[in-house]
Amino acid sequence: MALEGIVIDAGHGGSDGGAQGNGISEKELTLKISKYMFDRLKELNIPVKMTRTTDETINSSERVKRILNSFGSSKDVIVISNHINAGGGDGAEIIYALRNNSTLPSKIASEIEKEGQNIRKYYQQRLPSNPMKDYYFIHRDTPNTEALIVEYGFLDSKGDDVEQLKTKYKDYAEAVIRAICDYKGINYTAPYNSTFYTVKKGDSLWSIASKFGLTVDKLKDINNLKTNNIYVGQNLKVKKEDEKEVEDYLIYTVKKGDNLYKIASIYNTTVETLMNINNLESTNLTINQQLLIPKTTNAINKGINYVVVKGDTLYSIANKYNVKVNDLIDANNLKTTNLTIGQILYIPGTESFTTYTVEKGDTLYKIANKYGVTVEDLMKENNLEGTMLLIGETLIIPTK
Repeated sequence: MALEGIVIDAGHGGSDGGAQGNGISEKELTLKISKYMFDRLKELNIPVKMTRTTDETINSSERVKRILNSFGSSKDVIVISNHINAGGGDGAEIIYALRNNSTLPSKIASEIEKEGQNIRKYYQQRLPSNPMKDYYFIHRDTPNTEALIVEYGFLDSKGDDVEQLKTKYKDYAEAVIRAICDYKGINYTAPYNSTFYTVKKGDSLWSIASKFGLTVDKLKDINNLKTNNIYVGQNLKVKKEDEKEVEDYLIYTVKKGDNLYKIASIYNTTVETLMNINNLESTNLTINQQLLIPKTTNAINKGINYVVVKGDTLYSIANKYNVKVNDLIDANNLKTTNLTIGQILYIPGTESFTTYTVEKGDTLYKIANKYGVTVEDLMKENNLEGTMLLIGETLIIPTK
């Protein structure tokens, strides 16, 4: 498909600040997004212009004039108007002109979703006074062009949009670029500071993960894949920006009941170290989240679970297992010292274990034989439902 050029429109500007809140200014963030897209499109040798490059006030007629003066009014001109939403929702939206179809907006939505942002919808909107016309002037007054408004998230969201807009706006901008390249059949190359792999015939998630020293779960997590299905020509991220080399770390998958203190205790490290390595802004974890654990030592201290019985107190339990009351509070995220009968507490540092990272050619039998334990011991200790192993997977080896 032909492409005359792309016009990047940084929404608002100057005295028109757009939406404001939670440390985000729409006019400032849309300019950052637009400048990033401009630089990347230049790298890809794609003709590109911007409607504004500074904090400038532009009225609607002047904005339209700059758009049309860039590459003319043609169906082979793409206009991307960048915006940040407000109103308390959560997620991205793409609005496209009545004259266009949903192919490009759906590709943009799909690529943004791969970066971890949820998609509310992509849609068209009509002018109430004349349903034959577009609601937004950016569509209505740029005839023939393929003009889209991209709302990357809500700056007043009750969900995760606020943090995502602050830290992932470049990822979302890159997603739009990938979608345009795919739509127009343009050869896409990733920016220098991230790594992508293009799926080839015969590839599987397992073969790609093995090639780059990842687990399948890690590969799916990086690309926000919900299934194991991939297709030829698909671009998969195999390394996040600023990601540590996986071979230098163990990969731990968060389970129900885990917290950073408990995991740090198991692997003889600190909460602060885990937060720094994984670029965590808070101690909150989600089930199936993957954490990098430093390979500082092969010995770990694995705690046990204790069921509270009648008469127990934190002091009596701490005294019984020779741990500190504060350690029990931290390990279990307790907000009070009150206990209930039947409550399960994690007691840190009571058993000695070692870890093993699965390598190519390993089997449970081979690993069990190496460490003088049984396959059943390994399966039980690691909550394995089958004998299949993944390269890079970390197993806990019970010490005899």
